[in-house]
Amino acid sequence: MTFLKLFLLFTLVSILELAVIIEVGSRLGVMFTILLILFTAVFGAYFAQTQGWQILIRLQTELSMGQLPSDTLIEGLLILIGGVLLLTPGFITDSLGFLFIFPPTRRRVREKLKAYFRKRLDIEVF
Repeated sequence: MTFLKLFLLFTLVSILELAVIIEVGSRLGVMFTILLILFTAVFGAYFAQTQGWQILIRLQTELSMGQLPSDTLIEGLLILIGGVLLLTPGFITDSLGFLFIFPPTRRRVREKLKAYFRKRLDIEVF
């Protein structure tokens, strides 16, 4: 991605997050909205940590068995990205973060990513 595309993406996400926070704050109240944002950050960090430890154990097991842990590495990266998104204040980033952290949705995202990169790389295996 070029710098301009990244700049526009971050600017657009920030503006959308601010609009959603203002809307939620006007409907639920400022204090409840702040508590909700803090709760998702704390819960998300805890859940990302527990999922991260599980992935690390799975990674060690696969390596000790002589297996290539490509799926596990992708899931670990998704957990890391999900954790960062959950620590970022906002409801849109929280939604994406939870998608990357919960195992059923994380596996779907992993498979979509693998299919995307297979198409992009177009590797021929003998």
